[in-house]
Amino acid sequence: MIVHLLAHFDDEYCAVPLILANRRAGLDQRFVYVADYASPEVTRVRMAETRAFLSGLGIAPEKVIHAASQVADGALHQDPLKAFEAARGAVEALGPASGFVTTAWEGGHADHDLCAAMTVALAGGRPIQQISLYQGRNTPGPLFATGDPIPENGPATRIRLPLADWLAWALAVRRYPSQWKSWAGLWPTMFASYLRRGFCVQALAPARVLERPHLGRLLYERRFGVAYEAVRAAADEILALRPGRA
Repeated sequence: MIVHLLAHFDDEYCAVPLILANRRAGLDQRFVYVADYASPEVTRVRMAETRAFLSGLGIAPEKVIHAASQVADGALHQDPLKAFEAARGAVEALGPASGFVTTAWEGGHADHDLCAAMTVALAGGRPIQQISLYQGRNTPGPLFATGDPIPENGPATRIRLPLADWLAWALAVRRYPSQWKSWAGLWPTMFASYLRRGFCVQALAPARVLERPHLGRLLYERRFGVAYEAVRAAADEILALRPGRA
């Protein structure tokens, strides 16, 4: 079983080629989402969108789990242990996993980086693959790169998709109507990035989450006013709970 530990409903959109590759390999996949939302209605709508999207990829709705951390989207760094305990409970309830998928440690969104740290804390040495969503390495001001794995995370492995699958992925963004404003900004550059370089995944080494994602100001520092030091402290709290570290 492969467990995808993700921050937000819709993060799975950036993992489609990997999800399809795992399905072709006959691997059972489960999806655990950590962040909570402003109201039960927002949670219901966003979870329904994710389940509808994943059902098109052959993932049954009961394999999509909300950890219900009660820590808001964008605020995992403010209550990291509460978020981590919810994630750990949801993952452990699934039973033994052979590997994990998570959002990249790349400095794009603080919640994504903390999911990477949570996955390292839970994996216990089992393999982790990380997917790049967006980050601000070598970009000025509010600009960012999408679907562009940073070299600091190590060698990237390309997953090839038939053209029909690429087109299906491109059109599937309509499955997220509640998030249309976000995807209006992300989708065009992400699609162009994937066409140019293909979809790539990277292994996440546990030691990587002990390092700054990249030199210079991180995207979440520039756009969201979240200091790396706050994320660093939150990640360290989580990593201190790894077996043998507590």
